[in-house]
Amino acid sequence: MPRSVPHKARNKRKKKLMRAAKGFRGGKSKLYKTVKESVARALMYAYRDRRNKKRDIRGLWIIRINAGCKMLGGSYSRFIAGLKKNNIILDRKILAHIAATDFDTFKNIFEAASK
Repeated sequence: MPRSVPHKARNKRKKKLMRAAKGFRGGKSKLYKTVKESVARALMYAYRDRRNKKRDIRGLWIIRINAGCKMLGGSYSRFIAGLKKNNIILDRKILAHIAATDFDTFKNIFEAASK
């Protein structure tokens, strides 16, 4: 009878990590100990940057809205304050899209917020 080796779970875990490190350079994709560290770090950065991405995109929306406001002779902060005061419920994502693609509509919204 052939000899049985009870390392199925360990091999499965190892293979999973090696697959996750595919594409890393040098020993970071070949040596198990280094692979563990590299994958752990990569997952940490991925977790952090999924949150930072939201922050960066919101900043981009604000820049686009501000550019639209400047073209109409106003400021971003007064525009947002005017929207809140006049109960115009549009989020920054939609406002940035409108400012970038349909400037006439943005102009109408700006005028409504300025009243």
